[in-house]
Amino acid sequence: MELLVNQVGHWQAARWAAPAAGSDVPRAALVHRLVQEVADLAAGAEGQPRREVPRLDNDLALPDQLRVVAADLAAARPASAAVVRAAAEVTATRQAL
Repeated sequence: MELLVNQVGHWQAARWAAPAAGSDVPRAALVHRLVQEVADLAAGAEGQPRREVPRLDNDLALPDQLRVVAADLAAARPASAAVVRAAAEVTATRQAL
């Protein structure tokens, strides 16, 4: 996830608003979807209910949100299947950006 955070951490608002490759979905929406997916994996690993990750007004907060949910996932010591799924989601998101 650190590669993705490094890839997008310096982006300004216009770059976040631009559509992801080959779609009309804004990059910010795609990364927020990833944040939610990782948060869901962390909740599952902790045996907690899923909670909606707020979609903040400022897209520049997305890298920080990703860092937080990634740390939550790591702290939960998830099963290997959850780690593999998180890695696949990150890879797919990086490729789509």
